[in-house]
Amino acid sequence: MGALFSSLFSKLWGEKEVRILILGLDGAGKTTILYRLQIGEVVSTIPTIGFNVETVTYKNIKFQVWDLGGQTSIRLIVEKEHAVIYVVDSVDKDRMQTSKEELHAMLEEEELRDAALLVFANKQDMEGALSVAEVADALGLSTLKNRQYSIYKTSALKGEGLTEGLDW
Repeated sequence: MGALFSSLFSKLWGEKEVRILILGLDGAGKTTILYRLQIGEVVSTIPTIGFNVETVTYKNIKFQVWDLGGQTSIRLIVEKEHAVIYVVDSVDKDRMQTSKEELHAMLEEEELRDAALLVFANKQDMEGALSVAEVADALGLSTLKNRQYSIYKTSALKGEGLTEGLDW
């Protein structure tokens, strides 16, 4: 029944295609989130070497999602992106400063100047995870000027918070 309505809405309003980068430090949960969104379940993953490119359809939007490995330079593949999903391991307090530095450096790239930023404070289901407010503070999100952004608490393993973020 859901597929019928999805098909009907797609025909009525059309399908929009957008390019989205999914970035973050290694081990943050980028690939797990990508496959949770694409096939609706968690798959066993290994660290991404280079990048994955997948198509994810959510509501009437088709996302071309680029999942970059933690060490991949975005300069190699970035075009004019519509949005960036930045995934943060909320438990990894030791690398929060590194994550902040990577995020801010990435946002300075010319191709990303107009991209909306969606931050997933991931691994919220784990003991010791920083709250969303603590992650936002650690990443310096309040210092972002002229940038549309939002942050959501997520658990890639449980699938929590992902659709709320995409709805934003």
